[in-house]
Amino acid sequence: MQKKSDYTTLAHRYTAQFPLLTYVGTQTNFWIIANILLAVILNFHSLILGQSFGLPASRFGPVLLIATLLGVLYGLSLGFAGYYLERSLFKKLPLGKVILLKALGYLTLLIVILTLLRFVLFESYISPLLFSSGITWNENSWTYLFYLLLVYYSFMTLLISFINQVNRKYGPGILVPLLLGRYRDPKEQDRIFMFMDLKSSTSTAEKLGHLKYSSFIRDCFVDINEVLYAYRAQVYQYVGDEIVVTWPESEGVKQHFCIEFFFACRNQFRARSDYYATNYGLLPEFKAGAHTGTVTAVEIGEVKRDIAYHGDTLNTAARIQSVCNEYEKNFIVSKELIDKVGPHSNMRTQELGSILLKGKTLKVGLVTVDWVESMSTKS
Repeated sequence: MQKKSDYTTLAHRYTAQFPLLTYVGTQTNFWIIANILLAVILNFHSLILGQSFGLPASRFGPVLLIATLLGVLYGLSLGFAGYYLERSLFKKLPLGKVILLKALGYLTLLIVILTLLRFVLFESYISPLLFSSGITWNENSWTYLFYLLLVYYSFMTLLISFINQVNRKYGPGILVPLLLGRYRDPKEQDRIFMFMDLKSSTSTAEKLGHLKYSSFIRDCFVDINEVLYAYRAQVYQYVGDEIVVTWPESEGVKQHFCIEFFFACRNQFRARSDYYATNYGLLPEFKAGAHTGTVTAVEIGEVKRDIAYHGDTLNTAARIQSVCNEYEKNFIVSKELIDKVGPHSNMRTQELGSILLKGKTLKVGLVTVDWVESMSTKS
């Protein structure tokens, strides 16, 4: 069974509580490691030249210190800028323009840092630490250093951007276990799954047309993503106009996260009702079904790799969502999940009894859930 405080859960929890600190910290750590690697390479290069031509080698300690400080400066600058730009300007631009703007930003920052080193810090602080007396740097030395850093930082930027994209695809805390091969063999986990499907999707698609309908679904998912972290939710899949959300059971039952999340999404749509009315002439409304149980997680695929969950829990959650229209309810969950979540003063439930869902051989206790007052998004 899954441990209550495994690495993935802790990483997701920390990201939910401190999104800015997590983003900036990740970028800073990456660039510290990249600069330390560069310092090690330069040190060995200096030792080789020293042994081959009898030249004095630079001292590694100061080089390491300077590389670390530069990594902190570079990482903090890119981290803060990237965090706010990705949530404002970059969200509205095509990928090509985003890459171009980021490249210009990296180049500008590199020039600023190199200028600071050359004209402010080098003569007074850096040169005495690195070199013995009589060794000076000329114009060509700085030119070659600029080209060296430009090539190295360009390569590391591509590598770090790739790691960031992989991390965004799988979510916080997944990349490290994936690299360590944790999901190569099936692992059992206790998880909650929620299937959220757009109500009246056929009539909405006919009204809007397929292009505008796609934009409508995109905006709905963007709004749902806005409240994911606050309720410790993780996106498992997007399937057409349906989104599948999951929690480790220990996280989902905490503070009724797996219940409140659905109503937080509804409140998010209502908060942007003017936008939806202006652009689409309607407000999105979703129906959802949720269930909890033991599933297996395993890495699948060769052409396109992914982490898949298997088990009756997913099938049951999907079947629960499918009966929402039949009972004219927006949110139905299994009684097993309600029992584990426990009561709440704002939560109103109504038992539907034990129902034989399509494709099941055993009846499942179902409960409708509603929230009696508007909620503010958790922090």
